[in-house]
Amino acid sequence: MTDAPTDDQTVLPLKADSDVVRVRQLVRDVATAVRLSLVDQTKLVTAASELARNTLVYGGGGEARVRRLTQGTSVGVEVVFSDDGPGIADTDLALTDGWTSGNGLGLGLSGTRRLVDDFHLDTAPGAGTTVTIAKWRR
Repeated sequence: MTDAPTDDQTVLPLKADSDVVRVRQLVRDVATAVRLSLVDQTKLVTAASELARNTLVYGGGGEARVRRLTQGTSVGVEVVFSDDGPGIADTDLALTDGWTSGNGLGLGLSGTRRLVDDFHLDTAPGAGTTVTIAKWRR
């Protein structure tokens, strides 16, 4: 994602629906702390919510790691979602605009990717999935 120095990260488990709420709140708190605009906070929290739900539902649970990013005078928020689930067999299809499995917010990975500044997907069948997103203060 980035080689930017960072502050400490917070790791939250994703094992139940209530954990998705905790991830959303932490992401909003960190986004507020780095003074992202309200629009960018909303975009980041929406993306994080979709990815947290995907981690829980499709990955069988996992974790979210949230941290503040600092690169020179720029600041932002990075969130990493990881699971040891079945992975994504067809990443091209999963990243196709408008494609969704039908159980999330309807954003799909492509919609989530459009909400953030940085997006990286690392997955393989049988090897789990890690999605890293970041939003930078403008």
